[in-house]
Amino acid sequence: MRIIFAGTPEAAVPSLEALAASAHEVVRVVTRPPAPLGRKRVLTPSPVEARAVELGLPVLRASRLREDETAELVALDADLAVVVAYGGLVREPLLSAPRLGWVNLHFSLLPRWRGAAPVQRAVIAGDRETGVEVFRLEAGLDTGPVLASETVAIGALETAGHLLARLAPIGARVLAGAVDRLADGTAVAVPQEGEPTLAPKLVLDDGRLDWTRPAERVFARLRGVTPEPGAWTTVGDRRLKVLEAAPARDAGAIAPGAVAADGRRVLVGCGDGALELLRVQPEGRAAMPADTWLRGAGAAVVLT
Repeated sequence: MRIIFAGTPEAAVPSLEALAASAHEVVRVVTRPPAPLGRKRVLTPSPVEARAVELGLPVLRASRLREDETAELVALDADLAVVVAYGGLVREPLLSAPRLGWVNLHFSLLPRWRGAAPVQRAVIAGDRETGVEVFRLEAGLDTGPVLASETVAIGALETAGHLLARLAPIGARVLAGAVDRLADGTAVAVPQEGEPTLAPKLVLDDGRLDWTRPAERVFARLRGVTPEPGAWTTVGDRRLKVLEAAPARDAGAIAPGAVAADGRRVLVGCGDGALELLRVQPEGRAAMPADTWLRGAGAAVVLT
């Protein structure tokens, strides 16, 4: 088949590679334009664009699929279009242009966590499992019938970043199988069942840690917002990024937000239990081990 591929982040690269290595032809790669990255804000092509160039595939940069972009893609006379975390909406008449329509690889078990941040929201919620699903794209938000899926357990210490990196190659394999079945006419689409939940994009405030919550819930939020938008708290009027933490075993009673040294361990009280800080980054400074930070911060530190 002739396939259009739309994707942007690193998590979409394994899917692009799988389709490029298949019996099908990727006739265009659609991705968002270069974005400023790093401290110097250097304009950098998306991971999907960088890999597409290496593979010798033609690229269309587009933050939105407007009239001109739509006309270009329709003219390709594609059999199928595939979306993996592109970051833009597909509307009519483009939605109906490919012979077999559009399919989307989504990193959750639909209808749970429809939206832009399914992996992060699953971890924040404390879900024990998630998965990957390939579904037919419709006008609604992640509402289409499912063509293929696979369930994956979420590790107790796993961050959203680590989980997404683990899901990406699994999703690529599931996607490639679904595309082959669409090609030979054996694909079966099954309607989604269950109560939908939404996974809106995370903002900076989603990363703020509430130490009055039980330690399990604080740790789930920290894992869910790592690496983006990042977990943080405040010391006085200064922000402190919490880069790594772990459940604190055998911790005594510590008031919520209070920081206590236990040998080399740095413990923070929660509403129920405590967490051990491992790596932090004070505002305006480099990342450092938590015990190094505490020695410089002085006694009676309270996080809010």
